[in-house]
Amino acid sequence: MSDPTGTRGVPSGARETRGVVFVHSCPRALTAHVEWALADVLGRPVALDWSAQPVAAGSARAELCWSGPTGTASRIVSTLHGWGRVRFEVTEEATARTEGERYSVTPSLGVFRAVVGVHGDIQVPEERLRGALARAALSGTPLEDEVSRLLGAPWDAELEPFRYAGDGAAVRWLHQVVS
Repeated sequence: MSDPTGTRGVPSGARETRGVVFVHSCPRALTAHVEWALADVLGRPVALDWSAQPVAAGSARAELCWSGPTGTASRIVSTLHGWGRVRFEVTEEATARTEGERYSVTPSLGVFRAVVGVHGDIQVPEERLRGALARAALSGTPLEDEVSRLLGAPWDAELEPFRYAGDGAAVRWLHQVVS
C-alpha cells in the first residue's frame, strides 16, 4: 500500500520550493548531529562545509541551499531548535500558491517567523498589527518597539555579528537527483 502523505509526512504533489539554511553558530560537538538532522528532513545525505565561527569560541558555521516541498523550512526549524545552543536562520522562497518564510532562531530569544512575499519583504498580518497596537496602548511601550519586534529586529541585532563573521563563506546547493 502506498503512503498517501508522501515522503516523511509531506503531502504528495506538494509544491517544490527552495531555501537556505544559515547555521551561524553551532558547538563543534553538534555539527555531525546537525548534518544528520538536515539529512533526515531533506531525505538525502548532507555534508556541510563547516568553518570556525570567530564570534563564539568552539563553534562552527555553515550554509546549505536546499530544494524540496513547501513546508521544509518549518520542518528544519522544528528539528534544529531542540538543541538550544544553535543559532541559525532558514528561508523558504514563495511559490505561486504559498508565501515565503524566514525563520531566525537564537538560544536567548527562541524562534522568530515571518511571512515573506515574492519580493522578499516581510508581511505582517493585520491581527498581529492590532496586537502590537493593543500592547503599546496597555503597557506604554512605544509602538515603534512593538513593530520592530514584529519585523524581527531583536533577532537581527543578536545574529548580525554572527552573520558578519561569515561573510565570504561558500554556499553549497543541494539538488535532488531525478531518476
